[in-house]
Amino acid sequence: MTTRTTSEPSAAAPLLDLHALVVSVRRRRRLWGSMALLGLLIGAAVAILLPPPPTATTKVLVARQEDQPNDPGTLIRTDVELLQTTRIADTALKALKSPDKPEDFMKDYLGVGLTNNVLRIDVTGDTDAEAVARAQALADAFVADHVRRIKEASNAEAKALLDQRDRMREELKQVNTTIGGSSAQNGPKASADLESLFARRAELTSRIADFDQRAAEARIGTPRLVTGTQIVDAPRAVRQSLAKATATHAGLGLVLGLVLGLAVAAVGTVVADRPVLRRDIAANLGASVISELPRRPAGPWRRRRVRAARERLTTSLARTVRDSAEPVSLLELGSEGATSVIALDLAAALAPDGPVVVVDGLPGQGLVNRRPRPGDPTVVGGDRADALSPQERRIGVGSVAPGAAWTDLRYLGDRTVLVVRAGHGSAAWLHTVARQLADQHIPVIGVVLIDPDPRDRTDGTLWDGPQTALRGQNERQARQNGSGRPRTERLPMWAARVPDSDQEAR
Repeated sequence: MTTRTTSEPSAAAPLLDLHALVVSVRRRRRLWGSMALLGLLIGAAVAILLPPPPTATTKVLVARQEDQPNDPGTLIRTDVELLQTTRIADTALKALKSPDKPEDFMKDYLGVGLTNNVLRIDVTGDTDAEAVARAQALADAFVADHVRRIKEASNAEAKALLDQRDRMREELKQVNTTIGGSSAQNGPKASADLESLFARRAELTSRIADFDQRAAEARIGTPRLVTGTQIVDAPRAVRQSLAKATATHAGLGLVLGLVLGLAVAAVGTVVADRPVLRRDIAANLGASVISELPRRPAGPWRRRRVRAARERLTTSLARTVRDSAEPVSLLELGSEGATSVIALDLAAALAPDGPVVVVDGLPGQGLVNRRPRPGDPTVVGGDRADALSPQERRIGVGSVAPGAAWTDLRYLGDRTVLVVRAGHGSAAWLHTVARQLADQHIPVIGVVLIDPDPRDRTDGTLWDGPQTALRGQNERQARQNGSGRPRTERLPMWAARVPDSDQEAR
């Protein structure tokens, strides 16, 4: 029979926990809120400090021979591209008698196809009058260029038809000459040749008349197209509204800043990997969350709630410390101020039971250097911890932040309560804290979570181990009993769950 002392590996964690991601992004609302506000201010500043230049607009009706009802807009897009050519820009500048270069002028106007036959031209200038004059010259240049291309196309088509007609007339002359020469001949063969010549002459005559008609129609259609291409909306200055422009730019800046802020917050959350939920913090530290303390909010009614939470926390910790015969320490991670306050409240609650001394092991020794108030307990530095009397109850205050002196934590207390601010330490550092405390044989009574997410509905209790989940305590008891490693223990997430040879008994 084989008894396995370690639990089976848990199910693989998802690659991306959306719940934790949403909570972490929401907690960083100051970041994306500030970026959204910054985008709003930048957008409004751009609208005010960089107003749009004076602009004029006009509309041109474009008539073409190739117009089709089912045209998808290819022809009007061609006209827009033709508008953005140096030929039209140079013609407009010559009409304006402007020394500007066509390449520079092309940057000051834009063509937009509204329908298959309506082209809108927007032109900017230094003043409204200049913008209107530019729009008029540009529209005239475009209409003239379009009319010229229509005439050239119709003339080329008519010339091709007339050239073909002239060639057929020459052929008709040759046929008539041949008919005249064949009329004097007799015989069946001569009669057959005459019949074919007469048929050819009739065909040529018909085709010549057809080419004449088609050439006339080509010339007749040109005036209709020339007349149809015209300016249908005279150039006029566009009135710019500063309030509307400011609101538009501010709204765009707000949206862009918000999107950028959310993206930065999400990427930062994934890269930093800082647990926020109770279940993640408890799992990474290998200890249950036994109490919480919300962040001090504004408003008298919320302050009362925070005060009530502090009183409940103090009562709970005082009950735990009274039942412990060993010194207890409070080790902070990202919550030095809150830990100091909790230590003073706890010492005040235990004062009626006997003398209480707070041992300040914080890096800056903020408790020792603070100005004492009436009723405050005795506070000594960490260097005087060994000189304390055994009759005095000792409450140590230390830090497990990066750079902590791990070997000095045992002088603050044999058991500890971790005071951790949600979202402060990374998962890797929480693993390090759990491992170092276990190596120093300092059992963790539990975790006090500072500034928890108010919408967090996860459970911070570890259910797959003993009630306290104390690895260090189990190891110490095992050494005292001489039985080696205890049969049941709760390992943190960083510990490998592989059974050793001494964990199996046959």
